[in-house]
Amino acid sequence: MSGEIVADQGTTPIRRVVVVGGGSAGWITAGLLAAEHSELSICLIESPSVPIIGVGEGTWPSMRRTLQRLGMSEADFVHECDASFKQGTWFRDWSSQGDSGYLHPFSLPTEFSSLNLANYWLMLEQSGAFADFVTPQADVVRAGLAPKQCDTPDFAFNVNYGYHFDAGKFAQVLKRHVTENLGVEYVSAHITGVERSEDGDIARLILDDGALVGDLFVDCSGQQSLLLGQQMGVALVAADNVLFNDRALAVQVPYENPETMIASTTHSTAQEAGWIWDIGLQSRRGLGYVHSAAHTTPEQAYTALSQYIERTSPAINIESLSFRELKFVPGYRKTFWDRNCVAVGLSAGFIEPLEASALALVEQSANILSDHFPSTRQIMDVVSKRFNEKMHYHWQSIIEFLKLHYVLSQRQDSEYWADNRNPNSCPESLTEKLLLWQQQAPWHDDAPRIDELFPSASYQYVLYGMRQQKNHGRQSSSRLARDLAKAQGAVKMTRERGSQLRAALPSNRDLIRSMSERAGNAA
Repeated sequence: MSGEIVADQGTTPIRRVVVVGGGSAGWITAGLLAAEHSELSICLIESPSVPIIGVGEGTWPSMRRTLQRLGMSEADFVHECDASFKQGTWFRDWSSQGDSGYLHPFSLPTEFSSLNLANYWLMLEQSGAFADFVTPQADVVRAGLAPKQCDTPDFAFNVNYGYHFDAGKFAQVLKRHVTENLGVEYVSAHITGVERSEDGDIARLILDDGALVGDLFVDCSGQQSLLLGQQMGVALVAADNVLFNDRALAVQVPYENPETMIASTTHSTAQEAGWIWDIGLQSRRGLGYVHSAAHTTPEQAYTALSQYIERTSPAINIESLSFRELKFVPGYRKTFWDRNCVAVGLSAGFIEPLEASALALVEQSANILSDHFPSTRQIMDVVSKRFNEKMHYHWQSIIEFLKLHYVLSQRQDSEYWADNRNPNSCPESLTEKLLLWQQQAPWHDDAPRIDELFPSASYQYVLYGMRQQKNHGRQSSSRLARDLAKAQGAVKMTRERGSQLRAALPSNRDLIRSMSERAGNAA
């Protein structure tokens, strides 16, 4: 019949998914597909001799939803993964050496959807720290308190939170849950070759003791990018002209006292050639010096990290600790999904650990793949196009947001910080935003997509946490006057809520004990 669209009856259904590589990326992807697509046969293959990186220990609040989608118990997760609660990141010495620091919390400013409190903070000369002005979470973090009460159900909260956890333990917990409860097939073997079909698709993986066929192959093989990079030949787009860090020296430090307070945030402390992360778990801290090899030496990096440990844990014997050097090339793949091969995790790219975006991108990729899983090979081409467009936008957004932290710094102690402020190293999109923000505070138009990784509130927390543009340009006096009563009410509400939370919330250790007891009783 004229004008009718006739469906192609020769479509090839997608039934068999092969995930290459374990770790958080592989097991999260395999688990989400298995949990939400019972029609699929899913196999994860992992080399018995390739260890996971094991230092991705911070998440965003999105991990709560991921664990729920996987059907996991939060209490069990906290108990088995040495997990604690992360309410944001506390930055020290970023604006200048010896500064008091600032908080980038996970909660949005009060009334953020309809009111931009940043305008009123900018208008006041003695308004205090920006996060204190706009969210009660700042009070909770400063008091070292947990994000919810002990009787609050799994995944619910009083203030927004993610997690800190032991990455090695997390991978093992995921593996057990995904294979035993979600039916994912597990293969431990070496991949010795890859066979391609005539049209360029991957047809099968050749193993040292057999072969694996599949309709869709998910590359979670880490930085080696075994399938997408090596086999499909998709190049890496370097980002080292914008963000210079390409090394990390990592170490695990035990608590000097088992009852030591567990920090409610990741601590990020700027150094001469990078910054140090400090993550508090239940039984230890995870530390690492992220730096640029072009601006410091391995010996200088070791000295800087050792001095940090001496300041924060003076009783610890530095020589008893085991340090690991990690090397990476900051960048991302030109394409993330090529034909029937899609990369998730480090195989798709890596920039640096600042703001813990790596696991968030894993979750984003796995969620998109599960939510829009192609039923046929023909539909896969449409899904992959949209996947690539979305992920390319996210990678560009991450680079821009991370660069914001560096370009605002006023540190004068090294060429590293001077190079980071060089206008030639700043993305044009960020340069334009910084110019615009001289006359108006960031808000919804600066992060307009519903799936933004970093909302405009995050730009505010960094921009004004660094005390930049405190007295920026013109404001609409009529608009400010119109909403003044609403703004005053929001600030009052923020302070009252902060006082209520300080009185009601337990410490992180108390909440963790309560959840661990619940997990033990359930077992």
